[in-house]
Parts: sequence; C-alpha cells; structure tokens
Amino acid sequence: MTLGDPAGIGPEVILKALAALEQIGSLDCFELVVVGSQSVLDKTYEQLIALGCACFDPGQLNILDSFPAIHVTPGQPNPETGAASFAYLEQAIQLALSGKVSGIVTGPISKTIWQQAGYDYPGQTEVLATQSQSQSTGMFFVGRSPQTGWVLRTLLATTHIPLAQVPQALTPDLLTQKLELLIQTLKQDFGLETPRIAIAGLNPHSGEQGKLGREEVEWMQTWLESMKVKYPQVELMGLVPPDTLWVGAGLAWWQDFPCPTAYDAYLALYHDQGLIPVKMLAFDQAVNCTLGLPFIRTSPDHGTAFDIAGRGIARSESMEAALAWAKTLSRKRAF
Repeated sequence: MTLGDPAGIGPEVILKALAALEQIGSLDCFELVVVGSQSVLDKTYEQLIALGCACFDPGQLNILDSFPAIHVTPGQPNPETGAASFAYLEQAIQLALSGKVSGIVTGPISKTIWQQAGYDYPGQTEVLATQSQSQSTGMFFVGRSPQTGWVLRTLLATTHIPLAQVPQALTPDLLTQKLELLIQTLKQDFGLETPRIAIAGLNPHSGEQGKLGREEVEWMQTWLESMKVKYPQVELMGLVPPDTLWVGAGLAWWQDFPCPTAYDAYLALYHDQGLIPVKMLAFDQAVNCTLGLPFIRTSPDHGTAFDIAGRGIARSESMEAALAWAKTLSRKRAF
C-alpha cells in the first residue's frame, strides 16, 4: 500500500480501512507492507483517536519508510508532498517488479501537485505502465453490489484526455488492444471463459445511422463485426447507445433477479462515459485496477479530498474494497 499524497485523506482512509477489515477478519492470510512516512501515519493515528474514530494502530504495521522527513499539514499540499507521493509509488513499483509483493494498492495523489513537484504524468496509471515497461495497459473499474452481489466491470478505451480529442484518439487498433486486454482479464482474473461484453457507441443514439455522428457507420461497426469473428466464444453487444447502455447495470446493482441487459463487462469509449455510471452506482465500492501490468494494482475510486483532510470524516469503504480486490486478484494470479 502507498500513502498517496500525505496531505490528503490517504493516510486516514488506510488506517480506517485496516481497522474495518481487521474487525471482520479480512486481514488474515496475507502480508501487508505500507510504503510511506511513519511519522505521517503516527500523527494521523493520534488525530483520529482524538476525534473518536476507529482506526488501525500503525505500530502494528510493516512500514517501509526510507524517505526524507517532511512536514505535512493535512489539507495543505505542496511540491514536497507531491514529490513524496511520487517516491512512495516508485518504491512500491520496484517491490512489485522484484517479486517481493504480488500487488499494489495505491493511495490517492494529486496530478496538479505532481506537476508542481516536476512530475509531468497524467496519473499513477501512466507511471505504473512506464516503469514496468508494459506495452498495453487499461484503466478498469470493478465493484461488487452490496445489495445483490452482482459485479460491475468497466474498461475505459481512452482516459485522461480532453473530450474534443476522443474521436481522433479512437482507432480500430486502440479498440482492438483494449478489447483483447479486457477479454484476457475476464478469463485470467475472473474465470469468465465466455463473457458477455457490451461496447458503447460514441455519439448520441450511437450516431443514429450517421445523422448524429459518422464514426459508427464509417468504421466502428465494421470493426465490431471483425471482433465477433475473431472472438466467437465472446458475446459482443454493440454498438450500444450510451444513454441506454447502463440501464441493465443499474437494475442488476439494485435488484436481485436475472437481467438480460446486464453484462459481464462494459467497454466505455471515454472517461466520463464510463465513470459517471460507475461512480453513481458504486462510488464506495468501485475500485480502479490497472490492466496489463505484471502485478496487480488497485486503487480507491476517489481523490485526495484535501478539503476534508485531517477532519476525520473521510469514508474508507473504497479503500476497503481496493484492499479486498487486491487480495482476491493476487490469489487468483498465484494459481
């Protein structure tokens, strides 16, 4: 686990999540290493105890702290805290690449503060891909409904780029790469040999036969038909109009009965097309996973929340889910 930006809520949600998981016995059977500042965790623990919050004693943790001491004020990030969060991530990546850990759970960072510290990356996903020399990676979100147990799985074809650049970024090669990565993940990590995958259209009503956008009729539908031939064992649905794509997911999330339009996985074409429904349905349960790495990586699906850092009110459910999924997926990779 990495602390993320030490001025954010990362240290708080880590200690709260570990306390919650310890209470239900979910910390058993795996070894946990925390990469970050011992003093930040100790100070966070003292603050949370003073506020009456249940949290895990960092004295019981294996903390890897080989970093220069920094002064941290919750909610007040600066280039120093940005540099620290980058150093935590780099150390965790090296542990994973050397085989000393099977997976990484990353605490939230601020891209703006990273840039102030001199690190020009769109996010942690890109650092993980670069430093592990992974050629094909994907931003994938998974969450299990506490109401029904149904699992929502969503892969983004494009990630942190302006909306105006999405049509140019989408190509047959890119979509093939992402779909192949998704199919491989569903088989390797979830045991789904014959998955049902829904693929979103780009334009309103999936272009409505070219009246509302030409991408679908000019190349996307042809690409999809070629993928159906290439992967006959996979049921590929699409191009599903984006405004109806998530109706079945919503029903399956809230109502425990078979829903034919709830799919094993969804391929969304751009950031908000996938993340708005994921966060609406599963904000506390959704976990960000990086596909295509030689190790498991999960992360809570929220940011640094500097505005509430140090107040003891941050919710830890997403971090709990990130830890639980990292444990589950690491075990699957081991066998």
